[in-house]
Amino acid sequence: MIALFRKELASFFSSLIGYLVLIVFLLATALFLFVFDGDLNILNSGYANIDGLFILAPWIFLFLIPAISMRFYSEESKSGTIEMLLTMPISDRSIVLGKYFAGLLLLVFALVPTLLYYITVYSLGSPVGNIDTGATIGAYIGLICMGGMYLAIGTFISSLTDNQIIAFILTAVSCFVLYIGFDFVAELLPSLSFLSSLGIQEHYASISRGVVDTRDLIYFFGFIVLFLYFTTLSIAKKRK
Repeated sequence: MIALFRKELASFFSSLIGYLVLIVFLLATALFLFVFDGDLNILNSGYANIDGLFILAPWIFLFLIPAISMRFYSEESKSGTIEMLLTMPISDRSIVLGKYFAGLLLLVFALVPTLLYYITVYSLGSPVGNIDTGATIGAYIGLICMGGMYLAIGTFISSLTDNQIIAFILTAVSCFVLYIGFDFVAELLPSLSFLSSLGIQEHYASISRGVVDTRDLIYFFGFIVLFLYFTTLSIAKKRK
């Protein structure tokens, strides 16, 4: 698994994908948080927080994470290298985890530079350090959990098709529905308000308040494990 993990991570940065993910994410967040006028602009808000980052990130992830995951298996199926991969002395689970953790690490790489936003607000606060560090840490944990779930969904969908565009679109739509679809239905039909607890947004918002509830962690990890398990089954079918 380690060898495949390194291979996948190297492939991200030997092509434009890895760099584009980092550049697009950082450029988009920087523009909205520091340049464009609006409610998300930190300098105009008058408050020492980086909440705008955690409002923007889920929507940016809807495009960036499918761009990461779409090539996992779709590209290999189309190029025919999937057969070579499946003949290697490595289990299906190791294949899935190797690719998944490489994508997850790329996601973490994209988030690390955003700590500069926290440092900037921490320094500019009045008094210095006037920022809710606990809530910020919780929000970062929520972002990683949510991004990990998006990635697990994309990993599974990529294993179902050899067309990267289809994998991208289906992943983006699926993540969008899971993020906000249940809340939309719950608002339209108050009798089904319980559906909001099935959506990503409620659990992400809960963690972002700085209270890391085990129920929220179980929700994210449960879905991640479920979709990775589905991916393993899909890969196993390709061996037959």
